[in-house]
Amino acid sequence: MPLAAASASANWSWTFEPGALVLLAALTWVYAARWRALAAQPGARRVSPWRAVAYGAGVLVIAAALISPIDALADQLFAIHMVQHVLLLDVAPVLMMLGLTKGLLRPVTRRMQRIERAAGPLAHPVFAVVAYVAIMWLWHVPALYDAALEHPAIHVLEHICFLSVGLLYWWHLLSPIRSRMSSGPFGPVVYMLVTKLFVGLLGIGITFAPDPLYAFYEHAPRLWGLSALDDQAAAGAIMAIEQSIVMGVALTYLFVRALGESEREEQRAERYGAA
Repeated sequence: MPLAAASASANWSWTFEPGALVLLAALTWVYAARWRALAAQPGARRVSPWRAVAYGAGVLVIAAALISPIDALADQLFAIHMVQHVLLLDVAPVLMMLGLTKGLLRPVTRRMQRIERAAGPLAHPVFAVVAYVAIMWLWHVPALYDAALEHPAIHVLEHICFLSVGLLYWWHLLSPIRSRMSSGPFGPVVYMLVTKLFVGLLGIGITFAPDPLYAFYEHAPRLWGLSALDDQAAAGAIMAIEQSIVMGVALTYLFVRALGESEREEQRAERYGAA
């Protein structure tokens, strides 16, 4: 077992990277512009305030992951880096998807449907599952993970991959536009169970690894009395537990949404039947 590196002070600085700031500004501007345009249309269905709050919270989560002290601390602790990843992969995409409505997406709906048809199997939910699992496993290969920490350009690519695949994955589950997800209650359940099982296994493997897997963190100055192995175990536990919690919350939401849709269908059938 290698000796622990010297202790260090935590870096609580903010990292105002221009690329991250441009991304945050673009995400905010596009949503706000569509919200105002929809509000100005006579007879258009207004966006519920809670959806705007959810989308705004998603943008704030991206800000927390990319420019807050989380980004600086991620270079010092594996556990914080894992927090950064799950924020980009799950938390931010879920919140942003909850903020979308059919009205907000109407100008691009037909274009997106054409892209989906042209993409073929790449637009299928199975591809989203494979991409989600593959991205998580691939970026946690020690050589690639260490390279991302040592080279800023690779680190940016890593974050782009996590956010992109997270948006794709949660689009199939939470998009207001019908996707190619199997109908019925079992499609989303299988979709999530398969994904979270394989990613959860990765988290468990990292948690119980007998030796440090990543040279960057093994030789980094220690924070808060955590050894490299303890830090690694905490990171793996964060991944595994987060996957379970997100799966449970998402399935509960989908179940409630399905009940609401079923009730509305019954009300429409009764109304038209009476007419």
